[in-house]
Order: sequence, then C-alpha cells, then structure tokens
Amino acid sequence: MTYIIGEIGQNHNGSVDIAKLIVDVVSRPIHDKLFNKELKNMDAVKLTKRDLSQELSASQMRRVYDNQNSFGKTYGEHRQFLEFNDEQHYEVYKYAKEKKIDFVETLCAIGCLSILKLFTPDKLKVASRDLTNLPLLEALAETKIPIILSTGMAGKMELDNALDIITKYHSDISILHCVSEYPTQYQNVNLKTITWLKNNYPNYSIGYSDHTIGIATPLAAVAMGSQIIEKHLTLDRQMKGTDQAGSLAIDGIYRMVRDIRNLELSMGEEDIFIEDSVKIAREKLERSIAANKDFKKGDIITEEDIHMLSPGDGYKWAQRSEIIGKKAVNDISKNEIIYSNDIS
Repeated sequence: MTYIIGEIGQNHNGSVDIAKLIVDVVSRPIHDKLFNKELKNMDAVKLTKRDLSQELSASQMRRVYDNQNSFGKTYGEHRQFLEFNDEQHYEVYKYAKEKKIDFVETLCAIGCLSILKLFTPDKLKVASRDLTNLPLLEALAETKIPIILSTGMAGKMELDNALDIITKYHSDISILHCVSEYPTQYQNVNLKTITWLKNNYPNYSIGYSDHTIGIATPLAAVAMGSQIIEKHLTLDRQMKGTDQAGSLAIDGIYRMVRDIRNLELSMGEEDIFIEDSVKIAREKLERSIAANKDFKKGDIITEEDIHMLSPGDGYKWAQRSEIIGKKAVNDISKNEIIYSNDIS
C-alpha cells in the first residue's frame, strides 16, 4: 500500500493551531460513497525544522523581503516568523500520534537534531537542496532513523554520494523522484524517472514528491509503482504564503487519497480472468444461441435456424455443435434462447 505523506511545511503560517487543523484534515476517514467503502486515510504529516544560524548568509538574512507573502521586513524576519521551536514541533508530533498518523520531520541543519531530545520522528526527510550536504546526511544517518531522500536537485552522482554516506550506518532508505520547481510544469515532471529509479536502485523504496497543481501526477506515479507519495497540504489555497497556491486544500486532499486507495485496489494481478463480480452483467448482456424461427417439437435445428441474442445464460456460438443437428423436444418460439432442456 502506498505510504502517503502530507507536507505541512510552512503552510502553518507560524501557527501550531493551523498545523493541528491540517492534521485533523489528514486524519479524517476516507469514505467512497459510490461503493460504501471505508478507505485508508493519509499515513503521515511532515514538518520542516530549520536552524536559522545555519540557514543563509548574513546578507541574505538581511535582504529586504517585501511582498504579499512576507511575514517580516527582511527574509530573516520572515523565516523566523515561520519557524516552530522544538517544543512546538513536539506538540504537533504528539497531536499527530493522538490521531494515529505518522510524523515525518525534515531537519535542515545539524543544529536541528536537538529536536530528537524531545521525540523520535517515524522518518527523517532530506530536502532536495541538502542531498549534497554530506555532513548533515552523516549526522542524520547516525540516528539510525529511516531516511527519505528527495532528488529534486540531484543527478545520479549526487544521489550515489548521498547513499554512500548513509549506508555506512543503515540501509532503511527511500528515494523520491522530485522536481524542485514550484509549481512544476507538467512537461518537466518526467515520471519515467520513477521507473529508472526502481530499476537502478532495487534495494530501496521508490516514490514521488509532487509539486504540480492537482492530483493527476501523484495518481500516475502510483500506477507506475511509487511506494511513497508526498504532497503539500493547506487549509485554503488562498491563504497568505508562497506554498499555499501550489498545495492541496481540503477537498483535494480527500480526492487524492480516495483515488490513490481506489487505484491500489484496481491494480490486481498479471493475468486475465473473469471476475466473480461480472457474473450478473455477463448473464444479462452476453449473447446466447437463440432461434431465428419458430420450432415445433421434433424439428431438427440447423445452423441457418440460429442467431445470437441476450441474455447470456445459454449456449455460446463456440458450443453450437451441441445444438446443430439436434431435435427440439419442446416448441421453441422465434427469438427465444435455446436451452439444454429444449433439445434431445
């Protein structure tokens, strides 16, 4: 079953209450009304932890940041406003656990590992930009917590270097195909990378971190064998913030999870067979051998005397040798199905 991660990221806008509301949305039951079926909801939520002292150069932190999405006069003030402290991360973690949802944490600097004094996330996520931050990768790997790598800014060399570092400590690693374009244009998605990753890294779980608008590409990724899907979430795509417009809101979250779970049920097995569930439709709609004229008891049936009509509970055309040349033991009306009790 696909492991679905809802990325809260910075869409909490600095509010623990908003983060908890997103957890509430994620944990809601997924009910397919058409077939009256309860489906598994999203598996996890994800937050991102930054250490601003290890984040940007001093000049970038002082850079004027004046736009409709700004939460501060400088970029540093903006980032500080959106940053939860360790205790706030722990509060959201506990709330997710109360709702029986896994908690994934992106740690963007070695200093962020202080959070592990309070709790242990179910998984650690490495942001695309940090795949080449080998000191950070080593510090994360030393924790032995399962790691998810995002490849949004990486090629094979960068990915292999990251794996070489982490596998010194453990091999519980997942790799997500990703394109670090926000939002990602569809011609840049290149979902076939998923197949390439599965073929070239068969020892790891392969998935897809999506930055497109909508739910079509995550569904396609699941159909191509993705074992993990990650998608940005929000309460309202009109909210202030740079990631809100490219995220899934409440209805979109429901539809994506519902459709992924139904897609999983649809995959089946590599074979062709008649499902038990089609028995009623087959009997109603398939065709059977029928009389194309009135028969009297004792008449001999020839191939010119038969054709095909519904329902499908009689002889098939491939079985016509069991009818042709036989004698009618009952009167058979024109355009009625010929059954076994009608012939000798």
